[in-house]
Amino acid sequence: MRTALRLIFFRASQSELVSVGWKHLMFGLASTWLVGMGRYWDNPRVGLAQRMGLGSVVYVFALALFLWLIAWPLRPRHWSYLRVLTFITLVSPPAILYALPVEYFYSVDTANSLNVFFLTVVATWRVALLVFFFRRLGELGWFSIVIATLLPLTVIVVTLTGLNLERVVFDFMGGIREHTAADASYGVLFVLSLFSVLIFIPLLICYLVVATSHLVGFLKERKQASNGS
Repeated sequence: MRTALRLIFFRASQSELVSVGWKHLMFGLASTWLVGMGRYWDNPRVGLAQRMGLGSVVYVFALALFLWLIAWPLRPRHWSYLRVLTFITLVSPPAILYALPVEYFYSVDTANSLNVFFLTVVATWRVALLVFFFRRLGELGWFSIVIATLLPLTVIVVTLTGLNLERVVFDFMGGIREHTAADASYGVLFVLSLFSVLIFIPLLICYLVVATSHLVGFLKERKQASNGS
C-alpha cells in the first residue's frame, strides 16, 4: 500500500519500482477488482462479469502486454512484463472516482458532465504516471518517452474509431447512463479521435526510426562483446 501511494503521487523511487513483487501485484489486482466493481455497480447495461469487476482484471493483463511489447524495442532499463503489469494495477485506485453516484444527487446533464470530468482527471493522471514510469524506471530520454506514451494511446483510439466503438467506450468509462444534451461532450471525443488519426502515422514513423536505432546499437554492442571475447 505504501508503494502504491508513493507511486500514485509520483514519489516512488527507481529501487521501489524495480523491487516490486508478487505482494505488490496481488494488492494491485485487488485494487483493480474493487475499482472495476465500483465503476459498473449501478449500470444495468453491463453483464455479470463486468459488475463483478472481472472485466477490469482481465483488461489489465492485456494492456500490460500491449505496453510492454510497444516499449520493449526502445530498450528501457529494468523492463519486464511483471513490473509493467504491477505498475498498471497499482495506479488503478484513482478510478474510484467513477463509482461516485453523482446521478443520484444531480440532474442527468450535470451528472454526465461530472462523469466526463472524472474521466478526464483519471485519464490525465494515469498518462502522467505512465510518463513518470518510463522516466523513473526505464530511464528513457524524453523523445522516446513521448513516443512510448502517445503511440499506445493513438493505437487504441484509432482502433476504436475504426471499429466505431469509441462512443460506447466513452459511455462506459465515463459512467454515462443515457443520451441527453450532454452529448455535446462527444465533440471533445471527436477532436481527440481526429487528433489521434492525424498523428498516428508520424508517431509510427518516429517509433520505427528510434526502435531501429536501438536495435542497430544493440547488435553493435553484441558484436563488439563477441569480438572481445
